[in-house]
Amino acid sequence: MPSSPDPTTSSEPLDSLILHTTDNAVSWITLNRPEAMNAVTWDQRERIIALLDEASGDPGVRAVVITATGKGFCAGADLRGAPATGERVPGDVARTVRRGAQRLISAVLDCEKPVIAAVNGTAAGIGAHLAFACDLVIAAEPATFIEVFVRRGLVPDGGGAYLLPRLIGPRRAKELMFFGDAVPAADAERLGLVNRVVPADDLEKTAREWAQRLAAGPTRALALTKQLVNASLEEDRATAFAAEAAAQEINMTTADANEGVAAFVERRAPVFRGR
Repeated sequence: MPSSPDPTTSSEPLDSLILHTTDNAVSWITLNRPEAMNAVTWDQRERIIALLDEASGDPGVRAVVITATGKGFCAGADLRGAPATGERVPGDVARTVRRGAQRLISAVLDCEKPVIAAVNGTAAGIGAHLAFACDLVIAAEPATFIEVFVRRGLVPDGGGAYLLPRLIGPRRAKELMFFGDAVPAADAERLGLVNRVVPADDLEKTAREWAQRLAAGPTRALALTKQLVNASLEEDRATAFAAEAAAQEINMTTADANEGVAAFVERRAPVFRGR
């Protein structure tokens, strides 16, 4: 993970609260409000959304890592800095959820590059959903995941009731959401919420290794694969098979597909360039 400056406060420039570097075709997005357990403000969410959108359209970016500084990955939403709405009227809350948390989760799901969550500590509420929306999740051993909404008397938002049943099934999802218990990283791995649990000192190394493998892969094929998998649970077989065939048709026009086939015929390792 990129090194971070000294801890900042929410009054400091946004670029210091969401760190961003591109290293070897990997876009690193780092939440950097450790004193607030990286609870995200409205402005920070907008920055993350913009960076994910930029990654989709930038041929120089072939993978994304989302991580954080300090002891927390993301403690949820910090609504300070949200646009003033004046007197609340019916529909304001739903509009805030749509424009805020749901847009953030959608930005991860819709990013055309594979996204890894490197979860260093507590991921609660929308912070947990931010991790669960990523394509791959690596968690440090001290990390925990908390569906904290029920503790506040709230309905899970930010895509929680959409993501969790698809990841672990409806019964397990209800258990986590009804009780709001903290789920240690090892249990999250057992449930299928996390791909890999590693010692805290190995988190950056593992995330970097995985990201570099993705960045060296056939970028457009990975994007199409992500789209197929994300849509598969909402489609019947005929629709899914048709989408798969269409995706392969599109993919076979890419230079990387031609390189992959040529490398197989020539019995050598392929060299993919993300084109």
